[in-house]
Amino acid sequence: MTAIPTEPLIATRGKIPEGPRRDIRTVALIGPPNSGKSTLFNRLTRLRQKVGNYPGVTVEQRVGLLAGSGQEIKLIDLPGVYSLTPYSEDERVAVDVLTGQMDGLPRPDAVLLILDVTHLSRQLVLAAPVIALGLPTLVLLNMADAFAKGGGSLDVLKLAEELGTPVAMVSATQGTGLDAVARFLGGDRDQRPVPLLPILQNLPQCRKWANQLGRRIDYQRPLPNVWTRRLDDIFLHKLWGPLIFVVVVGAVFQTVFGLGQPMSTALQDLLTKLGLQAAPFIPAGLLRSLLVDGLWKGVSSVLVFLPQILLLFLFIGVLEDSGYLARAALIADRTMRSVGLNGKAFIPLLSAHACAVPAIMATRTIENKRDRIATILIAPFMTCSARLPIYTLLIAAFIPDRPVIGVLLGARACAMLLLYMLGFLAAIATAKLLKSSVLKSAAVPFVLELPEYRRPTWQSIGLRLLDRARVFLRQAGTVILAVSLLVWVLTHLPLRDGHSPELEHSAITYLGHGIEPLIRPLGFNWKIGVGLLTSIIAREVIVGTLGTIYGADPATQSMTLQNALRQDLTPAGAMALLVFFAFAMQCTSTLAVVRRETNSWKWPLVQFAYMTGIAYSSALLVNQILSRLLR
Repeated sequence: MTAIPTEPLIATRGKIPEGPRRDIRTVALIGPPNSGKSTLFNRLTRLRQKVGNYPGVTVEQRVGLLAGSGQEIKLIDLPGVYSLTPYSEDERVAVDVLTGQMDGLPRPDAVLLILDVTHLSRQLVLAAPVIALGLPTLVLLNMADAFAKGGGSLDVLKLAEELGTPVAMVSATQGTGLDAVARFLGGDRDQRPVPLLPILQNLPQCRKWANQLGRRIDYQRPLPNVWTRRLDDIFLHKLWGPLIFVVVVGAVFQTVFGLGQPMSTALQDLLTKLGLQAAPFIPAGLLRSLLVDGLWKGVSSVLVFLPQILLLFLFIGVLEDSGYLARAALIADRTMRSVGLNGKAFIPLLSAHACAVPAIMATRTIENKRDRIATILIAPFMTCSARLPIYTLLIAAFIPDRPVIGVLLGARACAMLLLYMLGFLAAIATAKLLKSSVLKSAAVPFVLELPEYRRPTWQSIGLRLLDRARVFLRQAGTVILAVSLLVWVLTHLPLRDGHSPELEHSAITYLGHGIEPLIRPLGFNWKIGVGLLTSIIAREVIVGTLGTIYGADPATQSMTLQNALRQDLTPAGAMALLVFFAFAMQCTSTLAVVRRETNSWKWPLVQFAYMTGIAYSSALLVNQILSRLLR
């Protein structure tokens, strides 16, 4: 009973004969959080997917094409939900999509319901309302490998008969049993709504339905893993747990710098060499200056940080897939509760380390409006991947690579860790201020299901790294390229007698000198000022802007960006710039999402002013103190 079948187990209510099915064009994937739905979606689409928002709401929508089916079958990855009772925005979106009430989206032709078989008794609560919708549904019992290894058992055929729909045991991480999806979508099935609707009016009664069903199918939950219990005794210890978490984070940053910096340097040398080799094939003059000194240097100055960004997300993926990050959520919950935040805020704040935009979208799972707004306002303080190019550029340029704790922690990794902590502490302090004043609300308990510790699969992590690289390259190829082009044009205007002016007489220089008095107390020059203006579009754009400006300056044209910055910035000014970016908003996409999420310009404007004020005053303080200490 616990083996993973190679074919779907068919319910008695219908039959799925072999042969093509022409009428299925859209399939919805739904399941509880942490059921492996995203891993399954990535496997089924092989990253043939795109990400956007559902029409009219700020909940993220992932749509992909089923790979290897020979048909154009669209898969829609619905938000992870525990029920279809529309309390949160995620649940409301799932109901609207499944019932065909989502504007601009047709009702799906079939449903893949993903449940974690190791926690089946609780997750069956979602099965009742989904199947009751009457759509052709395939129930995929995921984590079948862990279920069998832990000695779990159930009568799968009996479950299929009870539900009145096909059931298959699968493992999304191992890729086993997934041929059931192709056979289900390729069959011809006449499914009628099962008579479950009356009991769905009462959630406790619905759970009592799920518990009774678990007994009828002879469900035996797998025994808890011995190593999971032993590791939790350590990782969740009140004293050792937080200390281990800090050590793990420090080790990640040390590796990102220790291994990532040489990789970035090698990539920088390669990109510089490619630019020099391509230059003779381009006619001398403005065209060569535009392509080599402007666009190439601007974009390549950002691309060199791709190895370090991918290394960071590699470790995050390993920690997440192993089950450790769920434990980190419990550790962080103790801190968040002390400042009045909802425990559900941890997941959005954690995802903000990748990007604040999806993190703010993820706050829709928080039912309390005041808790949701508080989480939205502090999410941009968390250090996102867009800050990483700025951090690594300045840290590598101004902080020597010296050991702090032997080989375990170097000065550069320590600086990066401190910057992450600065953002986190600012978020916590802001949350405390908000929850004790304008956004005060009652505390809500935090319930989290801890997964078993398991070995991450390289294919799953590799797919996510590929997706992250694609997003980064798309950003470099669009926004950064466009800004680099604009900056280059401004360095060559105004034209006089058909010739470009010297850099000190260009439009970009006049623009920079116009704001220089405001930023000179921070230790910044006019070139940094121009970078700060362009970085309002997106934080990492400052690196491309500086690469273009220094590339257009004959005095620094042949230098790397790090060496050019050493000539223009003092160490105190460099540290002030790091602190400025640790706190500043500098992201129009985030502001736009906050505006849509709160349905008001009040909160994003207050947020921008508040974060900019903290960034400016902190950078001013750092520059003034360090300038005196480093004399």
